Amino acid sequence: MSHPAAPTSFDALKAFSFERILNEDPFTHSIILLGTFPVPGNLSERVKAVVRIERTILNADQGVRLLGDPGLLTRIKLEQSTDIYTWLFGWLGEERAGDVKVNIICPATETHINKASYLKQEHVLVHETPELYEKIVKPYIAAFPPSRTQWVENILTGLSEKDKILFNSPDFLILPDMKWDLKTVTSLYLIAIVQDRSIRSLRDLRRRHIPLLQSIRREAARVVGEKWGLGKGSLRMYIHYQPSYYHFHVHMVNANYQGNILGMAVGQAYILDDVISLLELDPEDGPGIYERMTLTYGLGDQHELFKALTESQSGEVKENKRPYV
Repeated sequence: MSHPAAPTSFDALKAFSFERILNEDPFTHSIILLGTFPVPGNLSERVKAVVRIERTILNADQGVRLLGDPGLLTRIKLEQSTDIYTWLFGWLGEERAGDVKVNIICPATETHINKASYLKQEHVLVHETPELYEKIVKPYIAAFPPSRTQWVENILTGLSEKDKILFNSPDFLILPDMKWDLKTVTSLYLIAIVQDRSIRSLRDLRRRHIPLLQSIRREAARVVGEKWGLGKGSLRMYIHYQPSYYHFHVHMVNANYQGNILGMAVGQAYILDDVISLLELDPEDGPGIYERMTLTYGLGDQHELFKALTESQSGEVKENKRPYV
């Protein structure tokens, strides 16, 4: 069940009160806004909200109808024309459904607002040793209240998004990620969420989890093959570290998808195949490889871990005042 202030209608969406721009990305044609929505029944109370507005991607069916007479373009404006190059602005007609996709987090906590993909911030590469994980990161993860992942529990227990589930088993389920428009196959974006609540992040994976990860890989390939006709090697499957929420999940996108560059970047995305291969090197007993590894990843200066990791250092700070963790 959604929060009472979460807008589910056009009139409710228009009640948004803008505060500031968190970020803008010309590559994905998206802008992220911070503001508030009123609480129904108590209009004097407003709650924070993060709103991401993104231009949707043209699909192949629309592409063949964009130009010509009649076409989807209803108006154009000449920007410039020189030699062989011409630049135009165009407006799409009423037939085009969903020119923008709007994602809303309401109520939004400071952690949501400071999330790397929402708030524009400087990033540094940090080197998280097993000791730093045990001392700083693990307690940070353990301190997260269950309410922060209640939406995940609602999906796993069938209270929400039941109609979107593409695969369901006692171990995990697969469904579309909310960032996907559910139509454009070239930007296909699915997610697998595991039922095992003890796996919070990449650090918790052990050799015994290999069958689970292999099953996710196998079933995801089967689903996209049967439903969208995508063949072997068509999916890029990866795990985030640090993730945006601490309930283990695997991202799966079309291998040709070029959006969400930050989310697929080296230093955040760990390829599922590589993770499985590393786990195969785990000993039968004793510490696992992800217990023993130093993990290097990008961390924004607004992330809650940034300050803690900085304060843990012995004083090695670069001239730009950014820590080399």
